Amino acid sequence: MTAQDVAAAVGGTLVGAAPGLLVDGPVVTDSRLVAPGALFVAVAGERTDGHDHAAAASAAGAVLTLASRPVDVPHVLVPDTVEALGELARVVLDRLRAEGELRVVGVTGSVGKTTTKDLLAQVLGAAGPTVAPRESFNNEIGLPLTVLTATPATRYLVLEMGASGPGHIDYLTRIAPLDVAVVLIVGHAHMGGFGSIEAVARAKSEIVTGLRPDGTAVLNADDARVAAMAALAPAAVVRFGRGAEATVRARDVRTDDASRASFTLEVDVSGARSAHPVELRLVGEHQVSNALAAAATAVVLGLDAGAVAAALGRAERVSAHRMAVTDRADGVRIVDDAYNANPDSVAAALRTLAHMPARRRIAVLGEMLELGATAQADHTAVGALAASLGIDEVVAVGPSADAVRAGAGERARMVADVADVELDLHPGDVVLLKGSNGSGVWRLADRLVAGGAA
Repeated sequence: MTAQDVAAAVGGTLVGAAPGLLVDGPVVTDSRLVAPGALFVAVAGERTDGHDHAAAASAAGAVLTLASRPVDVPHVLVPDTVEALGELARVVLDRLRAEGELRVVGVTGSVGKTTTKDLLAQVLGAAGPTVAPRESFNNEIGLPLTVLTATPATRYLVLEMGASGPGHIDYLTRIAPLDVAVVLIVGHAHMGGFGSIEAVARAKSEIVTGLRPDGTAVLNADDARVAAMAALAPAAVVRFGRGAEATVRARDVRTDDASRASFTLEVDVSGARSAHPVELRLVGEHQVSNALAAAATAVVLGLDAGAVAAALGRAERVSAHRMAVTDRADGVRIVDDAYNANPDSVAAALRTLAHMPARRRIAVLGEMLELGATAQADHTAVGALAASLGIDEVVAVGPSADAVRAGAGERARMVADVADVELDLHPGDVVLLKGSNGSGVWRLADRLVAGGAA
């Protein structure tokens, strides 16, 4: 696009740049990621203001900056750079759709978004050029940045859509109207921003109402709140799960000693019925639901069910700190699921730990953030679950450690800060690390994976 194209797309004023200036590099919000020809978007964040880095971005090769106040480099002046970034992504996506056969998939849910996105990227990537978010780029900044990495050659665009309050997903689907909307589970995440599980369900349902008129909703039949979203779908609905109502289902689910699941994938969509074996490389029985969501989406997009099953069996874990299993040379196994945490994901991780053969099973549980009024009870509940599953030792870290210990009883001990956690590990021990990103448990996971002392 030219500088004038960018200004027109976002409704901004071009300052200090020739209208015909070509912007042909990446769109970035981090000046350290600038490449020649880039558009730098100056975002005023909590820790740093991108406007202060506009000159550095220009020196590194950015030819144009989106800014909400004047800067000393060629720029497009707009009232709000984040909104302008979203509008630019919307305009570019419209152009890409007009030029080719691009299909857009959105994934949401309280648990499993990133893993399902990673599975879809691999399954769809085997069928055509696919773009998916890096890490968890699922908000008002990350999603448009992902859209803006697509090209006319892109066949599938997979988008992760997160929400910490009402209206967030609605905003994202206005940027990127969807051909396929996937809803995984309605759980107790970000309760501080929603207030109730019913409000979470309403927020997640925004992805279904964000479908294009001929779009398809892919819904978890095993979650009643998700299944009810079928009433909001503008057109077709495909259900996945283990129950009889699912048209993409898993039968004969079993797990091995490493907690990797295998199952028979049964597909009954559009009159085509088939069954295919799947052996997942991902850890945890809960990954079956994520795999089914990916399979249902791929089938809706026209992929052969047998090829989908084979691709699922080849798919690897991609994103860090998500059920990453490391068997150290000293015989200790580290299960790093420390990227984020809510009651549902912690329960799934604890059940996976309980299934693994071990001399001792140790769970290091950091704070589950943004739970609102239920935080104390939720932390007590995960402690009680750990005890009921027979976890040998629970190390509760952070401000809610007392609540976890209240549930886990004598097998739990409290540590105020993750930097103070000490573990006496021996060959055959398995250690699970789980906590919200802000708890810092992931730092301990990195040390343990590297073989350092805890």
